[in-house]
Amino acid sequence: MNPKDRIRELVDILNKASESYYAKDEEIMSNFEYDALYDELVKLEEETGIQFSDSPTKNVGYEAVDFLPKERHDKPMLSLGKTKSVDELAAFLNGKEGLLSWKLDGLTVVLTYENGKLSKAVTRGNGETGEVITANASTFINIPLKIAFTGKLVLRGEAVISYPDFDLINAGIDDADKYKNPRNLCSGSVRQLNSAITARRRVRLIAFNLVSAEGKDFSYKAEEFAFLKELGFEVVEYFSVTPETVGDTVLKFAEKIKTYEIPSDGLVLSFNDIEYGKSLGMTAKFPRDSIAFKWQDETAETVLREIEWSPSRTGLINPVAIFDTVELEGTSVSRASVHNISVMEELKLGIGDRISVYKANMIIPQIAENLTGSGNMPIPDKCPCCGGPTEVRVVKEAKALYCVSPDCPAKQIKRFAHFVSRDAMNVEGLSEATLEKFVDLGFIRDYPDIFKLSDHRPSIVTLEGFGEKSYNNLIESTEKAKETTLPRFIYALGIPNVGLANAKLIARHYNNDLDAIIKAEPADLSAIDGIGEIIGKSVSAFFLKEENLETVGKLRELLKFAEETIPTGDSLLSGKTVVVTGSLNLYNNRKDLRDEIEKRGGKVSGSVSKNTFVLVNNDINSNSSKNKTAKELGVPIVSEEEFVRRYINAD
Repeated sequence: MNPKDRIRELVDILNKASESYYAKDEEIMSNFEYDALYDELVKLEEETGIQFSDSPTKNVGYEAVDFLPKERHDKPMLSLGKTKSVDELAAFLNGKEGLLSWKLDGLTVVLTYENGKLSKAVTRGNGETGEVITANASTFINIPLKIAFTGKLVLRGEAVISYPDFDLINAGIDDADKYKNPRNLCSGSVRQLNSAITARRRVRLIAFNLVSAEGKDFSYKAEEFAFLKELGFEVVEYFSVTPETVGDTVLKFAEKIKTYEIPSDGLVLSFNDIEYGKSLGMTAKFPRDSIAFKWQDETAETVLREIEWSPSRTGLINPVAIFDTVELEGTSVSRASVHNISVMEELKLGIGDRISVYKANMIIPQIAENLTGSGNMPIPDKCPCCGGPTEVRVVKEAKALYCVSPDCPAKQIKRFAHFVSRDAMNVEGLSEATLEKFVDLGFIRDYPDIFKLSDHRPSIVTLEGFGEKSYNNLIESTEKAKETTLPRFIYALGIPNVGLANAKLIARHYNNDLDAIIKAEPADLSAIDGIGEIIGKSVSAFFLKEENLETVGKLRELLKFAEETIPTGDSLLSGKTVVVTGSLNLYNNRKDLRDEIEKRGGKVSGSVSKNTFVLVNNDINSNSSKNKTAKELGVPIVSEEEFVRRYINAD
C-alpha cells in the first residue's frame, strides 16, 4: 500500500475509534493500539507532507463569519462548449489523444497552497469573482491541508456531496425542507457563514484541473493528474481516448453512472497535450481545449393511468405519476415523482393523458412534457392513509398537499421504529423504509398490527425487496418478539422521557405488575429512586389516555411477559451507579455486564459524577476523560476482573 493510501486508511480507522469512544461511549480498540496507529500516522504525515482535513492529528477550529468576502480570480473561469453527440466528440479530437472524465455536479472551488499549506479557497462565482470560503474548505473530508509541494499551487476542483451522504442528511429533515438534490445541498453547505455547519455535511473536493504549480512544467494533462494524486488530492476519474475509442468510453461511463455515488451531469473531453490545447485559444465564450458532453436523454411516450398520493411522516402528501411501463436506459419504468401540486398543474396532468418521460442524468425518472394537457386531475380532500381532511399549503412558493390529522399513521413512522427497536420489542426486518411502506399500504396502523402481518402475506411476498424468505424471517421475528419483559414493553410504548433504565426501575418497584403501574399516582411514581417528578408525571399521563389504554390492552392479548429477576435489596450494587468504559475481557460486550449490574439493582451511567459508585476500566492508568474525572471526584477505578470478584461473584 502506498503511503498516501495508508494515511487515508489510518485517518478513517482512528476517526472511527474516536467516534465510538467519545460519541457512543464504546471502545473498539485499546489505548495501546490507538497510540501505535496514531504514531504511525504522525510519522507518515511528516514523511510525505500530506495531512487530510479530517486527520486526528489536526485540531479543527471552526470559524463563523458575518459574510463571505468576494475576490477576483487571477484567471477567468470560462464555461465549456457543449454537445450531446458522440460524433462531435470524435471530430473535436481531430486525430489527437484526449482525456475523458466525469463532469461533476457540485460547486467549483479554486484552491491555493503556499509553503505546503492551504492558504485560500474561492468559489467559482460568476467566473470572474468568487466568494472566499477558506475556513469551510478546511473542513472538506478529503482535501489535504498540508502537502509536500512547497511552491505556490493553484488547482480547481468540484465540491460535491455523494448520494449516500445526501440521503442521510435528508432523512433527518422534514419533507417540506428536504433538499431537492445533492448539488443544492452542496452549494449551501460550501457557502455557510459558520464552518461548523459545513463540517457536518461531509463535503468532498474532487480535483479536475491544475491551474499552476510554481517551478513545474508538464507536457500532458495526465501528468498533472498524477502529480495531484501524489500530493494527496482526489482526482476526477478519467480515461485516455482517441477519435476511434471515445464512443466506447462514453458507453463505459454510461454504465458506470447507474451506480456512481457522486452526482454527475455529463462528461468532459480535454486534449491530453497541454500546449496543443493552449494553442487553440478560445472563442468569446469557451476555451477550445475542452468540451462538455451532456447525456442525450432517452425519452419515451406513454399513457398516464393514475396519480398515487403518497403520505409521509410530516403530513406532506406527494403525487406520484403511474403510467404504462416503458423501457428507459435499459430498465423498466412505470412511475415518476411529480414533486408537488404546482408541478402537477404546470404539466396540466390528467388521467389518460399521453406523456413523455425520461431519466434525468440517466437515473431519476421524470415527466418531460404532457402531450395532451387535459388538466383534469382532482386533488384529494381526504388523506389516502387515514381518511382525514387535507389542505393545500404554499411552501417555498410551491403548492403542496398535507394531511391535517395529528393521528395519521403515516406520521407515526418514528414511533413505530422505536417500538420495534433492539432495546424495545426487538423486531428484526422492520426498517423505517419497510415500516413506511407497510403504513402506506395500510398493513400497520397501530402497534398491535405489527404482530398481525401474517394477515397480509399474499401482498408482502410480492413487494420489491421481499419474497418468501424475507417474509418468513419477518414473521419469525415478530413471533419471537411476542415474548418480552415488562421493562422492554414500557420502553417500547414511547412514553416521553422514559428510557429503558427508567422502565426497569419502575417495573422493579411494582414487582413487574403492569396493572399497578397503570393505576399508580404521579406522586408515587415520582418517589421511586431515580425517577423523579417529570418522568413520574409523564408515565401517569400516558396511562390516563383512553386510546393508550386500549392499545396496551390489545398488546397484552398478543404478548407474553417473561419473568425478570428482581434484585434483592441486600445486593452490594443495589441502588448504586456504575460507569463502564473501555474494552472488556470477561464479558462479550458492555450490554452483558450492564445486565449483570442491573440484575443486582444497580444502574449503569455513561458519565462519571459525584454519585458514581465505581468506574470499571481495564486500563486503570489511562489518561481518558472518565479516569481523570473519577480521580478528581475520588471515585474508585477498578478493573473488570476486580469488579466481578468484589460485586458480582460476591453476591
